[in-house]
Amino acid sequence: MNQKVLVFLLPNFIFGIFLLGFFYKRQRTLTGAFPDPTEDWLDIQNDRKSTLASVCLKNDLLKLRHQLDSHVANQLFVEHKHKFIYCEVPKVGCSNWKRTIFLLQAGLNTEASEIEHDNIHQTSVIKKLVTYPPATQKEFLNNYTKVMFTRHPLERLVSAYRDKLLHSEPFYSVTVANEIRAMFRKNKNSSEKVSFQEFVNFITAKPPNDLDIHWKPMFLLCDPCNIQYNILGRYETLGLDSDHVLKVIGAPKSLHYPSLKRYGSEKRTNADITLEYLRQLNSEQIEKIKKLYQMDFFLFNYTMKYKDYFSLDD
Repeated sequence: MNQKVLVFLLPNFIFGIFLLGFFYKRQRTLTGAFPDPTEDWLDIQNDRKSTLASVCLKNDLLKLRHQLDSHVANQLFVEHKHKFIYCEVPKVGCSNWKRTIFLLQAGLNTEASEIEHDNIHQTSVIKKLVTYPPATQKEFLNNYTKVMFTRHPLERLVSAYRDKLLHSEPFYSVTVANEIRAMFRKNKNSSEKVSFQEFVNFITAKPPNDLDIHWKPMFLLCDPCNIQYNILGRYETLGLDSDHVLKVIGAPKSLHYPSLKRYGSEKRTNADITLEYLRQLNSEQIEKIKKLYQMDFFLFNYTMKYKDYFSLDD
């Protein structure tokens, strides 16, 4: 190589190596060197558990019980092959989780898409913890991987309203709807669909423990202060958290959490849709639902400031 060219290239090469090292070092300082996604996920899990434990202690929610409350045990589904317990929280992806448990329990000869929505909620293949005697329940709780998923309380509430009161599911669109109409309408024979305002007035008029599971506070369904859940998933990070759950319990690598939807043509309830419904409420109704779901907000670290989450001030 020509000596003059070498003299020209060498300093530039050295300077390039210097710059590469500088930016590599700076990137390590800012984000960590090649961060491990699993470590990041574990850090998030630890943060969620730490917040939960702190709020449980602060609000005196730790109880010494000789046996599990039957209402809570009724929400817990047991999958024995992988020693897995899942707490069902409606409107937080529970139908797809039950499909997943069915496939884990029965084998992978069936596709998740082949399992009908109504069938998965009626099948006897997946067992509830409540069907076992107290001593066995305790044994499973001590030795199985326990998982629950949460969702922003107000988004979950709107999702429940849209799913149960706006569709033709007999129990909710007829029986529950008629009960709501009887409570809040002068014309008892009115057949118009229940409004979101009527729905909110209905649920805030009842004691929280008496509410239907689709809008009952999440902490009352799963009792996370007294059941030490190994994984706290979120609807907001459903795919990532579900992948880790399946990995932790040793599920087949070919099994993935499905994203099936009951009403395929309808948009999933999101922050924008939630905001549309919340804007139908007056300040008194807003305060009542905030109070109803207050512990869910605190335990699972969801914001109650609408300007941060839903931008109600828009």
